[in-house]
Formats: sequence, C-alpha cells, structure tokens
Amino acid sequence: MDEERTTVNPGDVNLQQLLEQAQLMQQQLVSAQQELNDAEIEGSAGGGLVVATVNGGGELLELKISPEAVDPGDPQETADTIADLVIAAIRDAVRAANDLQQEKLGPLAQGLGGGGLGQLPGF
Repeated sequence: MDEERTTVNPGDVNLQQLLEQAQLMQQQLVSAQQELNDAEIEGSAGGGLVVATVNGGGELLELKISPEAVDPGDPQETADTIADLVIAAIRDAVRAANDLQQEKLGPLAQGLGGGGLGQLPGF
C-alpha cells in the first residue's frame, strides 16, 4: 500500500473547514434576513396618534393616523402637526428595525471579523 502523505505547514489554512464555516454562516445569514423580512416593527409618535409599521428592512408597511390627531378648526396646523408626527413615527420604526438588524446580523458580521471577508486571514 502506498501511503499518501500530506505536509501541512503550521500557518496553512484548512480550506475545507473554512468552506464549511462559510457555508454555515451563509445559511445563518439567509435565515436572519428572512426573519427580518417577516418581522413587523412599530414606531409611534404623539402618544400613539400616529403609528408606523415597517419590516425588518425598514420598508414602510402601514401608517395609522388617529382621528384624534385632526383638529377641524385649524386644518393647516393639523396638516403640519400630522406631517411632523408621521416623520417621527417612521423614524422611530426604522430605528427599531435597525436595532433588530444589529441583533440578528451583528453576530454574523462579528464571525467574519467584523468586516466581511476582508478581515479573514489571507483575504
């Protein structure tokens, strides 16, 4: 029997192990991205007078404006106030979506050395 010998230098990278880790991380990333797409996050303003709902990617899905936000006696002021509340509610929802993204995707980025493949040895 001929024995095949493989010489491994201490600094060599086990490419098979690296590939398996990359595939696992890719599966985890796809799973996390799906969770984010399926998530619905609410943000509000004016004590709940305006509620914005976004998905985990920050895409606006729904906007609710309470009738209590409307002052029929001053339509211009009402329009300005509602516009401000809408912006604040959307910002609140998007901030919460960003927090969720960090929670779901942050550990995966750290697994890549915090900066993707550019941080892996030899890349």
